[in-house]
Amino acid sequence: MSDRPLAQTIAALQPRARTELAELVAFKSVADPAQFPRSECEAAAGWITDALRADGFQDVALLDTPDGTQSVYGFLPGPAGAPTVLLYAHYDVQPPLDEDAWLSPPFELTERDGRWYGRGAADCKGGLIMHLTALRALKEHGGVPVNVKVIVEGSEEQGTGGLERYAEAHPELLAADAIVIGDAGNFRVGLPTVTATLRGMTLVRVRVDTLEGNLHSGQFGGAAPDALAALIRILDSLRAEDGSTTVQGLAADATWDGLEYPEAEFRKDAKVLDGVGLLGGGTVADRIWSRPAVTVLGIDCPPVVGATPSVQAGARALVSLRVPPGTDAVEATKLLTAHLEGAAPWGARVAVEQVGQGQAFRADTGSPAYASMAAALREAYDGEEMQTAGMGGSIPLCNTLAGLYPDAEILLIGLSEPEAQIHAVNESVSPQELERLSLAEALFLGQYANSRG
Repeated sequence: MSDRPLAQTIAALQPRARTELAELVAFKSVADPAQFPRSECEAAAGWITDALRADGFQDVALLDTPDGTQSVYGFLPGPAGAPTVLLYAHYDVQPPLDEDAWLSPPFELTERDGRWYGRGAADCKGGLIMHLTALRALKEHGGVPVNVKVIVEGSEEQGTGGLERYAEAHPELLAADAIVIGDAGNFRVGLPTVTATLRGMTLVRVRVDTLEGNLHSGQFGGAAPDALAALIRILDSLRAEDGSTTVQGLAADATWDGLEYPEAEFRKDAKVLDGVGLLGGGTVADRIWSRPAVTVLGIDCPPVVGATPSVQAGARALVSLRVPPGTDAVEATKLLTAHLEGAAPWGARVAVEQVGQGQAFRADTGSPAYASMAAALREAYDGEEMQTAGMGGSIPLCNTLAGLYPDAEILLIGLSEPEAQIHAVNESVSPQELERLSLAEALFLGQYANSRG
């Protein structure tokens, strides 16, 4: 099987890929019923179930996971004695945030300036389309040379661990020789990249209470303890003067040995305003791939519009802590909780509730599957050599799979390069990246089968 006919087939499948991605993006599949109806996730899962069955998958099933969401599973048999490859994606998405800030409707795939815009286009509905396109192309060129399992998660963005716990209870279901996680991305468009490390995460909700009820700020302000002010002081204690994360007892001085991220490029990718400095010290790669990072995701307090002159009796915040490989997320949660409780001023009462958690991950880049992927990416990207990078985000399932299947080779690729702006407004995917990575995955499956033969 030569790569040119396969590449032509992949190219011919792109109109179908766009149509199907548009259908998937249309589902408002945010796995939080407080924001969007559960029926949106159920409809997306149903679409995936139908697609797998139409493509010849067997044992297609909706898996009811312990967090109340659904994952979709399917099995596509290959030749006798062939290795098994598990392909992963997730269909749940982040909420669209400020819909007025989108230049086109977030749940309507829209082409603009050579990219396709829509929530989930890159993260990670496009990852599923990448898998399906690769498999469809292989079927037109002699068949899929490996056994394929596909798992599409329904709550990855929420970090609630449903699929992890389901996999632990059914360890035979996702067993594979190699696992391709389609939820990462190239360092930048056109530079083929595998992700070698993922930061873990812990997500906590912190509540501060100081009074039995709100008070008039003119009558009591100046002596009555303000819960919102106390919360602000607690949150501020999580950062040093230079903005680096400072959780008591948590190491924050590791360095990254690998592909570097020039500061000028990072400022451009992150769209940092002129004159605004970056946080922390060390290289950018140190800061985003090898060190912990705290982020205040939200605060419950009165909005500016409609606010009254009151001393606040209570306030809440949602705090995320990303932890690098080598740091245990459970221990990091304990340290973060102790820090938040210990930083309370004026004897304010602090309650910390864990909302989500996932361990960091480090791949074995010396495994045979990586050699196959390097060769596949080189062909798909016209001789461009594969790079190895870290990723500051978390995919909690990776560590679960590594623990369940210690002999499996785990690779992370995907469509979430910097221009994709995942989790932000105006998320998009590069159709060229979708085409090239679909080709790379198809080539990988063929080369991996040969290497195991």
